[in-house]
Amino acid sequence: MFSGIIEERGTVRAISGDHLIIEAQTAREESELGASVAVNGVCLTVVARPVGTLEFDLSQETMARTSLQQLHAGDPVNLERPVTLSTRLGGHIVQGHVDGVGTLVSKEPNEDGGATLVLQLPTRLMRYIVEKGSITVDGISLTVAALTEDTCSVALIPHTLKATTLGVAAPQDQVNLEVDVLAKYVESLMQNGEKS
Repeated sequence: MFSGIIEERGTVRAISGDHLIIEAQTAREESELGASVAVNGVCLTVVARPVGTLEFDLSQETMARTSLQQLHAGDPVNLERPVTLSTRLGGHIVQGHVDGVGTLVSKEPNEDGGATLVLQLPTRLMRYIVEKGSITVDGISLTVAALTEDTCSVALIPHTLKATTLGVAAPQDQVNLEVDVLAKYVESLMQNGEKS
């Protein structure tokens, strides 16, 4: 489980087929073989940790359902290690299980140095999104500022732009999305309640 608070912006050293190598410092600490690390919001398992890097194997399922397939050497990635029982939950409950891929429609700078992003979401995910609710975008816990039929807007503070990949994101970029898991559980309970 993660919180959506990015610990480090790493750099892709290499990606080939089903293997990903990322340069990382902070995220590498305490990430032993078999540990989970969220990479752009995707929960991956550490399979090797040579000096200064973390290595991951990528399943066909992961490649088909996320934007990781578009990474190239030199690209920045958001990294977060799992929360511990003694960690503050600063964002919201994030599983690292991507629900879909969205598209950055626009990125408008604000007077305070932040920005407002408009994201186009897959239609099937819109029922889980509520104004002032949480959404995870490339592993970042964000608050929904506004909604339309197929988009949501999020406001970013200057720190988020500086510390995450959203600072360099541009319109038409694809992003990994994870909706609030509580909304999915509520939907499941209501559907199962109707059947019994």
